[in-house]
Amino acid sequence: MRILVTGGAGFIGSHIVDALTDRRHSVWVADDLSTGKEENLNDRAEFVRIDITDKGLEEALFSARPEVVFHCAAQIDVRKSVTDPLFDARSNIMGTINLLESCRAWGSRKVIFSSSGGTIYGNVDKPATEDSPVRPLSPYAISKLSCEYYIRCYSEWHGLYHTILRYANVFGPRQDPLGEAGVVAIFANAMLKGQKTVLYGHGQMIRDYVYVGDAVEANILAIEKGDGETLNVGTARPTTVRELFESMADILSYSAEPGLEPARKGELASNLLSHARTSEVLGWQPKMSLEDGLKTTIEWFKERL
Repeated sequence: MRILVTGGAGFIGSHIVDALTDRRHSVWVADDLSTGKEENLNDRAEFVRIDITDKGLEEALFSARPEVVFHCAAQIDVRKSVTDPLFDARSNIMGTINLLESCRAWGSRKVIFSSSGGTIYGNVDKPATEDSPVRPLSPYAISKLSCEYYIRCYSEWHGLYHTILRYANVFGPRQDPLGEAGVVAIFANAMLKGQKTVLYGHGQMIRDYVYVGDAVEANILAIEKGDGETLNVGTARPTTVRELFESMADILSYSAEPGLEPARKGELASNLLSHARTSEVLGWQPKMSLEDGLKTTIEWFKERL
């Protein structure tokens, strides 16, 4: 199958590319390398360096004529969306519209969209289902939700199949510790270098951490299943940032006490996702435990010091 992965040099996108090439699909990667990394590129995939907002996207990838498009490219930093909402909207909303228009021209069959269950539902006191009210509290969450609506419109107007995957907090190898989107990567990098860590929200914020390999499996299953569905990809297991810190400190024998700071604008106090519907539709279950996922991720960071 001919497949395009936008953001295929990024964290989640590059793992999807690896899984697709392992299954012998013909894969193209579209990435501008603004946050993606050349070392993440798979040499079995064709690479086109381009921003998805570029007017030349359709022409640049016309020879690929992808049957399925995995749309992972995005501005992913909640804090940056708060400080620069125009950039966030241009990257996420306008980029998605440009891609959807290109899909029409290429004759693509399906789009599988990486959305954000970790922000769209707002603060929750129990695992959110796909039918839970949406309460986006940051420009990033608003832009992701807007993209979902555009994708549904294109399905209605043009017969473009779609599956929307709403991720919890995805973690694992290749996550960038230099940004603000991945606390596991940030903690791993700091602890391994003997640097000080900071727990925002005084460490009491609750998150749902799902391993990247499990998130990739949901994407692969969505190639043939889940048409027209919006599905959560999470574990429904609550973990405070303090608990995450302590687990990682125990693995690394890190003894320094963390700094404590208030939560930053746009950050949620509590977020959890139910995956019951995803299990029903895709036959998907999270397999990697948090402890094993943390050990695997930390080992990856160790190898790169």
